[in-house]
Order: sequence, then C-alpha cells, then structure tokens
Amino acid sequence: MNPKIWHTPGWPGDLTALFAGALVTLSLAPYSMWVLGMLATTVLASLLTGLNGKRGFLRSFFFGIGLYGSGASWVYVSIYNFGLSSAPLAFALTSAFVIALALVFALPFYFYSRFLERSRWGFLLGFPAIWVLGEWSRTWFLTGFPWLFLGYSQHSTWLSGWAPVIGVNGLSFILVLTGVVLANTFYQAINCLSKDEDSAPHCQPRTALALLFITCLCWAGGATLRDVSWTQARDEPVSVAVVQPNIPQEMKWNPMYRGYINQTLRDLAKPHWGTQLMIWPEAAIPVMYQDADLIFEEIEMQSAIKPTAVLTGILYEDEANQQYYNSIVGLAEAEGTYFKQRLVPFGEYVPLESTLRGIISFFDLPTSIISPGPKNQALIKTDAYDIATSICYEVVYPDLVAEYAAKSQVIVTISNDAWFGDSIGPLQHFEMARMRALENGRYLIRGTNTGISGIITPKGEVQSATAQFKQTVLTDEVYLYDGVTPFGASGSWPIVTLCILLCGFIVVIIRRKSTVAPTAQ
Repeated sequence: MNPKIWHTPGWPGDLTALFAGALVTLSLAPYSMWVLGMLATTVLASLLTGLNGKRGFLRSFFFGIGLYGSGASWVYVSIYNFGLSSAPLAFALTSAFVIALALVFALPFYFYSRFLERSRWGFLLGFPAIWVLGEWSRTWFLTGFPWLFLGYSQHSTWLSGWAPVIGVNGLSFILVLTGVVLANTFYQAINCLSKDEDSAPHCQPRTALALLFITCLCWAGGATLRDVSWTQARDEPVSVAVVQPNIPQEMKWNPMYRGYINQTLRDLAKPHWGTQLMIWPEAAIPVMYQDADLIFEEIEMQSAIKPTAVLTGILYEDEANQQYYNSIVGLAEAEGTYFKQRLVPFGEYVPLESTLRGIISFFDLPTSIISPGPKNQALIKTDAYDIATSICYEVVYPDLVAEYAAKSQVIVTISNDAWFGDSIGPLQHFEMARMRALENGRYLIRGTNTGISGIITPKGEVQSATAQFKQTVLTDEVYLYDGVTPFGASGSWPIVTLCILLCGFIVVIIRRKSTVAPTAQ
C-alpha cells in the first residue's frame, strides 16, 4: 500500500474516525446495515496509516467515542429514567461512561500503531488481529463490557456458517480482513495504474489477488458451513411457555405492588400449566427466595396436577455470609439454582462503592448490592434434559455461555430489559442472544419482563418472538440437542491464539527489516 494515499493528519482525520465509529452501530441491530461496519473498520485502518503510537491511540479514541456514543446511548435512558438523575447529570454520567469505554477501545491500537503499522502485513493481517484482540479483551478487562462486537452483524450472512466454529470474534476477524483486503486491492490498482514514480514500488498485484482469493474462500466456506449440523436433535419436541409480565420498572420493587405482580404471574401462567417448560423472567418474583414459600407452594401444587418444569428469576439472600445473588431457580419438574456470575456495573454492584454510594440516587439502586456467583456451577435439570442458564447481561459473554451450553441440551436466558426503556438496547441484546444459539448449535429460549422474549433456533433464526411492552405468554416448541460445536468445545482461544501469533509474526518481520537495512547501507 502507498501510505500517501490515505494519510490524513490532524483533526480532519480524527473527525472522520469519530463518524466511522458511529457506522459500526448502524451495522448492528436494529439497523443491520452490516456493510457499514466493514467500511468503518477499513476507514480506521486507513486513518492510522503513518501515525505513531500516541497519535494512533488518540485517533482510535475518537473512533471509540463515535462507536459507544451512538451504540451505548441507552445508558442515558437507564440513568435518567431509573436512576432518579436530572437530565444534565445523566448526560454527564453517560459521557463519562462513553469516554471510559473509548479509552479501553483505543488501547490495543496504540500497540498497532507503535509496533505493527509500519509493515504492509500490519495493515492486512495485523489490523484484523488487533481488532479481535481488542474485542476479546473487552470480555474480561475491568470485568468486561462485551457490547457492539462487529461479528454480531453477521448472524444472517454467509459468514454465519463460521459462528459454530470460531465464534463471534472469528466473524469479526473475517469481516475486518475482508475490508482491508478490498481496500488493499483498491490501493494496488491505483499504484499499478499510476505513473507516479513513488507509486511504482508499491505495485504488488500478485499479493493483492492472492489475498482477495483467500478472502473469497472464507466467504464461500461460510456459505458451505451453514448447511453443516454440528449438533444432533432429539426426536420429540418440548413445549414451552415464556411468561412476559411487562411490569414497569418503577413498580418492580415497590412493596405496594407486590401483590399485583404476583397475581399477574399467576394469571398469565394459569392457562399454561401442563406445558413441559415454563419460563418466568429475571427477578420475576419481587421478594427474596427465602420469603417466597407461598408462591413456590402454589407452583408445586399446580405442577402436581399438570406437570410443568418452571424456571424463574429471583433474588437470593445468603444470610450466613450477608450476601445477595441474582438467581434462577428450577421449581416443580425442574431442580437446581444458578447464581449470576457476571454483574452489571452500577446496576448490580457499585465499583469504588465506599466513594460513590450515596452521592446520587443512581448509585443506590435496590439491586446494586448483588454479589457474583461462583464458577463451575451445576446445571438446572429435569428428568429428561439439562438446561444452560444465563441471566441478562451474561448472554453477551461468548465463552461463559459456551462453557455451560456444551453440557446441556437447551439454553435459557432471562432478563429484565425494562432498564433499557424504549431504546436500541433491547434490540442489540436480542441480537447477541441469537449469536449464542448459533455458536452453540442449540435452541435458545429468552424470557424477559418487557420484551423481547423469543425462541431462537440453533441456526440463529428467530422462530417466534413477542412485541415489546406487551403483557403476554409466548408458546412454542423447541428441540433438545446433543453434541458440541467446535466453538463450544474450545471457546475463543483458537482465534485469539491465531491473532496473537499474527501480531508476533509481524513484529518479527519488522525487526528483521530494521536490522537488515543498516547492514545493507
């Protein structure tokens, strides 16, 4: 590539990066214009041409501001509507959140600009590798915020065939690779057709065509893999009823409405006893587990007449250790308890609690005292099958879901997306759940308080779904699946290892060239 073509110094380049970041949001739900995501990453790679580490970090920071300022705008809704904050304060807190995310986003690109960008292989292979390593790091760095991954835009394209093999991060790699290879092909065409003497040394059509061919093979391979069934369905379906009570968030923890909420759950469930599996949403029962004996007894009585496995969300108090957990419990024909492991910052726990709690109401939400559950928990079981469970935010962690899905026959995730209000948040959340079904080759049942509840097939397709903000019960059937996908067996480590090796390979090439050049002189 000729670095003169796309070298854009100063604020014009930074402003372009800002707008390019927003394009990633448009590639994801609810807009789903996936080509824009590929274009955005290609623009960023081009804008980093010729920049040192500090400038590369700053430009990537602007890209991150565009990405999270548009894609995580629902945070403002949560803080303003349910944190009892004024509009200016909600805006200030949201801005601080976006800035923090943008800083984390930009960190890997400091390494890219500092160590990889000087080689043409840095642009072609190093940039896709760094992009993926950045996504992966955001699943664990500072507890993680794995939102707005580029690969989620591919759940319905040819590349979706790769999801059960290399996961959402692998899809991101192929998509970013496609963008930079197409850009490189364009650059090569300009260099080879130009009469400028500076362009002639950059004319390398064979390399460009070879990479273009490999990229086409990736897409063709994905199309072929879409027809591969990595897991095997059992013969008989399981009937499912997903209860969506649509309880407004401002009523949820008000003791005055406790009776109304419990009666709503009873009324919605009543026609569906005898369904094999019934799902109630996150924290559906508005009391602690230890105080829910009455409604638990009612569930057991109803199931004794018409057998039903019931899964419900409820808060759990560990009185001995003075800790609270966000949990799913199996009742009647199901048994077991799952404690949520990945907590939502500020929503379920407060970082720097001794400093922040009490400053404003947002840091004193009723659910912000939750402790994380232990690792390697047992699955919730019925007599016929095992269930992998996740609560709300956990479904956006690919490896966490894969760990439990591999030992189960169906995935159940419950949530309370009322926190998002009428924003793009629930639509993004639902899209990520689709990817988990696709990665693990299993049906995924999603039960929420206000929607979107739904049934997602092992191919990531929406079999049925509810409307938002509607009190309803979704009834359908799912099939149980045995077997494990390649991603379910190995998680993200193969694609992460590949990206680390690529970065190391490029660093070695650059160092060898830098030592050979002085010798030649």
